[in-house]
Amino acid sequence: MINNKKTIFSGVQPSGILHIGNYLGAIVQWVEMQNQYNCIFCVVDYHAITVKQDPKKFSQQILDVVKIYLASGINPDKSIIFQQSDISAHTELAWILNCVAYMTDLNRMTQFKEKAEKNKETVSVGLYDYPVLMAADILLYNTDIVPVGEDQAQHVELARTLAQRFNNQFGETFKIPEVMIKKIGARIMGLDDPTKKMSKSATSVANYIALTDDPIVATKKITRAVTDSGSEIKYDKKAKPAISNLLTIYSLLSNKSIEELEIKYQDKGYGVFKKDLAEIVGNFLSQFQKKYYSFKDNDIREILQQGSKLVEPIAFKALKNVKEKLGLL
Repeated sequence: MINNKKTIFSGVQPSGILHIGNYLGAIVQWVEMQNQYNCIFCVVDYHAITVKQDPKKFSQQILDVVKIYLASGINPDKSIIFQQSDISAHTELAWILNCVAYMTDLNRMTQFKEKAEKNKETVSVGLYDYPVLMAADILLYNTDIVPVGEDQAQHVELARTLAQRFNNQFGETFKIPEVMIKKIGARIMGLDDPTKKMSKSATSVANYIALTDDPIVATKKITRAVTDSGSEIKYDKKAKPAISNLLTIYSLLSNKSIEELEIKYQDKGYGVFKKDLAEIVGNFLSQFQKKYYSFKDNDIREILQQGSKLVEPIAFKALKNVKEKLGLL
């Protein structure tokens, strides 16, 4: 990648069920970036094993994430797609960064606190250390910009902190990445509780619309989604969080502004609005899944292998530089 374009790095875990929140909050913006940037998109499988995975299903989940990338419009001829565990430099650099990171850095990570709350005694060290591995992922590729959902912004900030700390101690080594968060749709909320983020680990399937949901099932989830008091279709996160969330989904899937939708559904009530949104969601899923199911596993494996061959020299060049700065070489 010898050109003047800036480098983008981001990734998705092959765990749980990817939903429209993942798509609208992160993946869809990656597609738009392919012509402007050098794009590197990772399947972050080491991150996924910070919680228990079924080994019999896990390898297929890795392939399925790539299918979602491709169905979303990510082009392997324009972007690099690879599997994190194929490049050992990720874990090597993570250990080095562990020796630069402070306990106070990780104790501030709010996502760990949220995820560990229910299982404080059995939560893995890997989940606690997750942000340091993410920092290694980012810093290995001289990343300029990290497009992520709102919940990952704190982790990117840690990557910046660790890069600056290493540079101060050992000389200029890492590029300091910038975080990029979508202005609209960075945080899609649950259909059953608009005060909490849509989550693939939610206990209730009513919380999310999976990208692999049957379109009929998905439309029912929309019609049954929680709404606010009153009947006005108006965007107001504080007063009307449920309708605001549905308006965001509608806007992003239809390419119509929220203002247009507010005018369109003025005095029409929730029933008409949700019926139309359900149709939008159903049509989106039908088209998406037609592409998703067209990809063969062997073709996906080949894409991952090609991607690993492209990133490996970049990653190990960066790691070699780090080791030299530390006096390891």
